[in-house]
Amino acid sequence: MSHTDEIEDSSAPLIEHLAELRTRLIHCVVAFLVGMIACFTVATPIFNFLTEPLCAVLNERGQDCGLIFISPQEGFFVAIKVSLLGGFMLAFPYIGMQMWRFVAPGLYKSEKGAFLPFMIASPFMFILGASFAFYVVTPLAYDFFLGFQQFGAEGEAVTDTATAAPLSVVFQGSAQEYLNLTIKFIVAFGMCFQLPVLLTLMGKAGLVSAEGLGNVRKYAVVAILVLAALVTPPDVITQVILFVVVYGLYEVSIFLVGRVEKKREEQLRADGYYDDEMEAEMDEDLAEHDDDLK
Repeated sequence: MSHTDEIEDSSAPLIEHLAELRTRLIHCVVAFLVGMIACFTVATPIFNFLTEPLCAVLNERGQDCGLIFISPQEGFFVAIKVSLLGGFMLAFPYIGMQMWRFVAPGLYKSEKGAFLPFMIASPFMFILGASFAFYVVTPLAYDFFLGFQQFGAEGEAVTDTATAAPLSVVFQGSAQEYLNLTIKFIVAFGMCFQLPVLLTLMGKAGLVSAEGLGNVRKYAVVAILVLAALVTPPDVITQVILFVVVYGLYEVSIFLVGRVEKKREEQLRADGYYDDEMEAEMDEDLAEHDDDLK
């Protein structure tokens, strides 16, 4: 091992590491609180932005876009939830930097170079998944949900129960319920888009392989179907979209893990640790063993 690849010198005892961890955690909490307070001051514009998918669907149906509070405290809790979500998103880069600065001194320089791209890719993929949920999935889901409204004949007086106009059942949504459902969409898709990052990192660590992921593909399909049923509302459109997206990400993960393995093999060949003859003998032994089992 070369001198440049050694772990950085650190003679700090355990208590000093714990003190550093406490300091960085305090910095993270303060950053989150600052972001939360900043978002609380503009909670109404943020909430109005989050209602755009619903308003677009209602406008297409000729309905007014209006959400209501069904309890006195609901407006306050809506502002708090908007502030929590916005504060975390604002503070996440700083929190990630603090985590990296705490972990980095204990890594080899080669490990830093391997781990840092995943630190950058993770928030990017979360934002990509959240954007996909907000701009694509959420409008489709609300269009599906609002299709179950019932409009009675307007302007007709009900004079006889036998000839009464059909019952009108129209959407008058709770602001808090709408926000809860929208955040659920955003977080669910944001987390699902972490799949390639997670599996590629596991592949780089040697915990999974492209061949292994391919062999368990049928089990992954079942797991993704269960995930789609759990994290999305009970409508087929959203569940199908989530399944297609996550399964596509799973196939992308297999491809990325395969590339990681190929690069590792090339590096081993360059370092003289990879023997083609030995590999061929192992493959022949495995083939003979499979024939014996058959």
